[in-house]
Amino acid sequence: MATLKITKNNFNEEVLNSKEPILLDFWASWCGPCRMVAPTIDEIAEEVTGVKVGKINVDEEAELAEQFRIMTIPTLMVIKNGKVSAQSVGVKPKKEILSMLEA
Repeated sequence: MATLKITKNNFNEEVLNSKEPILLDFWASWCGPCRMVAPTIDEIAEEVTGVKVGKINVDEEAELAEQFRIMTIPTLMVIKNGKVSAQSVGVKPKKEILSMLEA
């Protein structure tokens, strides 16, 4: 499945009410480390079943970034049953990101 563009308009439906865990990537187009981790996030979206993958552009969705107190990007977050189950900041190898989904 391709990555989902998460906005404040679809956040409740796609994230909070999701029956599947969702990996969120808080990013911005000007962020070098965000561009470095993006291909890995896209790979996970295509390869892993039973998980949604969403991207939140912090410049376009400042409200969501503020709600989750995002201070540094990229920030990766896994939400299960409407609650944060794992979070990391910075570029991580694919193996570490996948292990977040198991938390």
